[in-house]
Amino acid sequence: MPLALLALTLSAFAIGTTEFVIVGLIPTMATDLNVSLPSAGLLVSLYALGVAIGAPVLTALTGKWNRKSTLLSVMTLFVAGNLLAWKAPSYETLVIARILTGLAHGVFFSIGSTIATGLVAKEKSASAIAIMFTGLTVALVTGVPLGTYIGQTFGWQATFLIVAILGLIALIGSALLVPNNLTQPPETKLSAQLRVLTQPRLLLVYAITALGYGGTFTAFTFLAPLLEEISGFNSNAISLIMLVYGVSVAIGNIWGGKMADKMGPIKALTIIFSGLTSILLIFNVAVINPITAVITILIWGAFAFGNVPGLQVYVVKLAEKHTPNAVDVASGLNIAAFNVGIALGSWGGGLIVTKAGLIHTPWVGAIIVLVALALTQFSGKLDKKTNTHNEATSIINMTE
Repeated sequence: MPLALLALTLSAFAIGTTEFVIVGLIPTMATDLNVSLPSAGLLVSLYALGVAIGAPVLTALTGKWNRKSTLLSVMTLFVAGNLLAWKAPSYETLVIARILTGLAHGVFFSIGSTIATGLVAKEKSASAIAIMFTGLTVALVTGVPLGTYIGQTFGWQATFLIVAILGLIALIGSALLVPNNLTQPPETKLSAQLRVLTQPRLLLVYAITALGYGGTFTAFTFLAPLLEEISGFNSNAISLIMLVYGVSVAIGNIWGGKMADKMGPIKALTIIFSGLTSILLIFNVAVINPITAVITILIWGAFAFGNVPGLQVYVVKLAEKHTPNAVDVASGLNIAAFNVGIALGSWGGGLIVTKAGLIHTPWVGAIIVLVALALTQFSGKLDKKTNTHNEATSIINMTE
């Protein structure tokens, strides 16, 4: 395994940690910054919005740049954003810092896969991408709970400083180890992205992605205050619960991928969205007891991120039919759709907290996921109709 791939994996670890660690620190940050819980929750939304913009738009704008130069620029922006968050004198400065790091996140994962595959032989491409994305999974299992613990113990600013240091190490590693002569992929033009966005079938999947993921984040964004104010946990226990959630997420990712391979994306997503709807409704009741709350969270994590492989496979499958010359663009826009879901889910959760209270976030999230489930079923019916039409056309052509 090339050492340069380890630098990319460490970058993915740092980026994954900074995205999700804030969920465990929301009550602490709200108190320290003297803002409401919904305002603190906006720090999740605005980061995700940065990713959603950064992935398609900035990737297209930097398409002509040397891949290594782009990588180093993105990681520099990431480090700068986290240093700004560390020293943020106000909530407004922290908002700017989160948007900057979100933009860096979006570009990194758009170009990271092509850089990773350029480091290895062609037959090892999938393994190289998997290794890089391991950094993201490990971040959920170890980086987020550890970052939460550091933030609870030494202040939330310390978490951003640690992440900035990790990002700096990854930046130096990339500067020293990633070769300059990486193959330059075809330039991604904004016009190609706009063509993808004119395809109704792909737009339907993007809506499923945004709603299916967004429903989770309606409640997940406010998981720490739910556990503190309703379950009765003290703030120090949150990092341990985030560890439980992270392990469950890692298992769910693998399980969701195998299910999508075995039974196809529609059936897999139907099972996962049904389970996710149920577990969010159960959490509404389970959250009042510490033991049942943790057990429910353990199951929730598996369903919450189990939909990711199926959604990505489904988008690629449809893109190969409807936009064969822009499959990568279609896949990248689905990453943006995930983050639009996070942004809207977190923002919507904040509104619910303000208008009705924390306890109402899980069941509203369940309803949003239920809409994603209905759209999944509708998309499956469209697939069957298309397949039936194609088979009929083939028979007619054969008889002629």
